[in-house]
Amino acid sequence: QEQLVESGGGLVQAGGSLTLSCAASGRTFSSSAMGWFRQASGKEREFVAGISWSGVSTNYADSVKGRFTISRDNAKNTVYLQMNSLKPEDTAVYYCAAFLSRGDYVPVERVEYDYWGQGTRVTISS
Repeated sequence: QEQLVESGGGLVQAGGSLTLSCAASGRTFSSSAMGWFRQASGKEREFVAGISWSGVSTNYADSVKGRFTISRDNAKNTVYLQMNSLKPEDTAVYYCAAFLSRGDYVPVERVEYDYWGQGTRVTISS
């Protein structure tokens, strides 16, 4: 069974940067598309970014395009989310998720993902 553990959250001023990491244990990481979602207080969990198992395909929410970059290192069973030019509206708990598929499809819907981490909190001060 896949286990996902996020890290790297914290408090940053607007305009700053953070890199989130998601370490996966289990045998299926290298054949899983991975996604980052976030959930702000009182709001629904929303898609942020996703990457195919090979890293060839990526997908981003419009709100983060040009500011966030998703990447993965299959040798380390880790997926990253580099976040630049952070805004107060990026404040949320960030979750990583795994979609068990070796294709290039990168889901954007929460219900399509098979495993979830516990989340890491990101707070952006203005």
